[in-house]
Amino acid sequence: MTPAQMRGGWAGEIGQVQFLPGSYDKYAVDFDGDGRRDLVHSVPDMLASTANFLKGHGWKSGQPWGPGTANYSVIKDWNRADVYARTIAVMAQRLQ
Repeated sequence: MTPAQMRGGWAGEIGQVQFLPGSYDKYAVDFDGDGRRDLVHSVPDMLASTANFLKGHGWKSGQPWGPGTANYSVIKDWNRADVYARTIAVMAQRLQ
């Protein structure tokens, strides 16, 4: 993404996945193959970057993600707010 395309919230988070610039540099990936890591317009890039972030923070595939689990701690690495982490865990449970 060019600097002009890096629009986000007041705290500097980018796109729907709300990566801070450091997380963008470290975890954003070009999954749609267009040569850009676009967290604003590319759903494949957003989803793959999210997966890369979770993996980079120790996500254990196939393991639970509810409160008290290692994967729940990874969700809290994304956003420290308990209400956010619990909401993600509940939504994931319902999707499963």
